[in-house]
Amino acid sequence: MPHEKVQEIASKGGHASAGKAGHEGMSERGHKGGETRAEQLGHEGYVEMGHKGGETRAKDLGHEGYVEMAHKGGSAPHSSRQGKGGQEKHKK
Repeated sequence: MPHEKVQEIASKGGHASAGKAGHEGMSERGHKGGETRAEQLGHEGYVEMGHKGGETRAKDLGHEGYVEMAHKGGSAPHSSRQGKGGQEKHKK
């Protein structure tokens, strides 16, 4: 079966499941998933995951991006946020 077809079927199943569970049900699922993940990782695992996320963010932003983020209090633009409320700098 083509990958696109598999994705389409999975998407439809996910939407149907979300429709049945509603917002509260989906929120509860997410909360339970987070608790399970925390139990699996333990404190040290969570700390390591945070460090890796920070390192990845630093690589994504580069030195100038990190400086800009510090000046803005942590709200520097990020490629995944563009078009979703992220701010782009426009040079004149």
